[in-house]
Amino acid sequence: MSCDLTESVIRGIIRKVGQECAAQGHTVPETLAAFMVKAVVLDPRNDFNVDQILAEKDVQNLVQFCVARLLDTTNPSLTTIKMQVYFDMNYANRAELLSEQRRVMEERLAPVVRDITESRPRVQEEMENVYRKVINYVLLSSGLGSPTDIEVVREVTAALQSVFSWTEMITFISLSKKNKERQLKNLAMLVTGIRLYNKECGKGGHSIDDLPAILNEAIPSAAQTVDEGLNNCHTLAHQYTALLESMQEDQHRCTQLSTFKLKEALFSVRQHEAFLCILLSDAITSAQEVGKMNVQFAATMEQLKNTAQNKVSVDTKEVFPLFVALSNLWTSFQDEMLLLRFLTNMSNDLQQFWEIQSQLFPEEKLKSLLEGVTVKSDEERIRETMGTRVNVADFRNQEWLFPETTDNFDQLLIQYHGFCAHAIGVKGLTLPGNPAIGILKHKERCYVFSSKEAAYIFAQDPDKFIQLNVEKAKEHVELIQLLNLHHQFEYLSPYTQVRNATKCLMKPSTKCDSSTQTDTHILPPTIVTSYEWNEWELRRKAIKLANLRRKLTRAMQTELSHMRRENSTQVYLPKDVSTQTKQDNSSNVTRPQIFLQGLRGGSFPATHMVKVDLTRAVDKT
Repeated sequence: MSCDLTESVIRGIIRKVGQECAAQGHTVPETLAAFMVKAVVLDPRNDFNVDQILAEKDVQNLVQFCVARLLDTTNPSLTTIKMQVYFDMNYANRAELLSEQRRVMEERLAPVVRDITESRPRVQEEMENVYRKVINYVLLSSGLGSPTDIEVVREVTAALQSVFSWTEMITFISLSKKNKERQLKNLAMLVTGIRLYNKECGKGGHSIDDLPAILNEAIPSAAQTVDEGLNNCHTLAHQYTALLESMQEDQHRCTQLSTFKLKEALFSVRQHEAFLCILLSDAITSAQEVGKMNVQFAATMEQLKNTAQNKVSVDTKEVFPLFVALSNLWTSFQDEMLLLRFLTNMSNDLQQFWEIQSQLFPEEKLKSLLEGVTVKSDEERIRETMGTRVNVADFRNQEWLFPETTDNFDQLLIQYHGFCAHAIGVKGLTLPGNPAIGILKHKERCYVFSSKEAAYIFAQDPDKFIQLNVEKAKEHVELIQLLNLHHQFEYLSPYTQVRNATKCLMKPSTKCDSSTQTDTHILPPTIVTSYEWNEWELRRKAIKLANLRRKLTRAMQTELSHMRRENSTQVYLPKDVSTQTKQDNSSNVTRPQIFLQGLRGGSFPATHMVKVDLTRAVDKT
């Protein structure tokens, strides 16, 4: 179809369908019109050949078919499609909804934050004006009270002055923009925590609702409402299934009930049931989260009382983290309130698609049709087949999964939303599958069955029955969403983005004993010795190669040296010789030794001196 009908042609057909419906007093969303155009072309009963270019007459017939189906308000199939389109375009899981809420809140507070962070006050009056903007930001970001309530503004101002006085604005203004934004968020959490603590102590908390008490009462009520709607879906689905089975057994009853569109009604109820199960699961998750937060909030408040009560001064390092923790927990309570309102609105909006069931089958008419018919619930059908199991030895080329041999057995992604893979295409029924019989794994997809006989028939030729299910989905296009067949009809998806894109098919792991061994250094080492990591070394080599390109190597040879041997000579280098012409010599003279005797006198009156010369001769030295 994408090859023959261009996008412009498809848009033209969708536009014509919308105009025709509007001319008859029915406004049809473009998404629904586009989905219906593709669904009508896909239905083989309409005889549209998608392998050929549609003529003008075929386009007119296509528009008429689409308008007829969109205006048939008594057809449960149209109601189911509308319900699917509504749910896909409006439902969001917890993470998506809270992320969107935070984004919206940041966009609303962006002008206030911009005024504070970009202001450059110079005088005291301007400084006080910025301080009032900080008070306004703290009040708006916490969501605890209205900015027009004087009592709330006074309470917020007093709490803010206890942690951030207006005299500190000089330091605040000198910060960078990111630091200002970070401090504003921190101040908002501190003030929120202080107000919650004052409310607990009975000293404040004006216009602060008791969210934990409200959630503890509202969530069970909302879950009970969804559960009641789910029970109604179960009851009708069981009754419609019993009537359809009786039609296959009794030809007279088949003729009697053929005009009631029971299959379309059954598919509509099953789809409503699937959506309510999603909402109920979200409500249960919210109840569990609120229970955890109640315990944490009470423990944090008690710790804060023990730290700050009856004390003149308290270290900010002790109490500030507790105030921030209280603020974060209160924000989580506010998130749960948002989720609760969203789930309640979704549940109420889905109720409009339930009205067609009472129009088609009033209680008295349905009771008369069920006379003599045995109605079985899904639980009863599963209990009847709990004792049966597929014999794996009967199938050589098929893989069967059982609880005792497969990990994560309860978390396997079952095809067709857990309905019997055989009953959909053969009987046109959505019977609950029993995994205890055995899960067939075929081409990486898992299938369950309502009975052992159905499992054996399906396993003989799975591709045949899978194709039968596809053909059944072409006739009843609402089955594509109900049975999760978007992988086979990707171009027929009613919404542009797949919500659960992060959810992948969980592969079952069969239990077995195995061992592996890895060789060390399987491949030979591949060390490139010429590799160079240094960029400058590579540049040096490149310059060297560039210089060589401009060099030439020349050689020549003379006739005299042609074909002659090489001669070599050797000479002896002169040896090292040294001479000496000077000689050091010395001489020494004899030391004189002369002694005198008789200089001191004696017994004689005259002095007689005797001189003795003991100096040796020169020649004797």
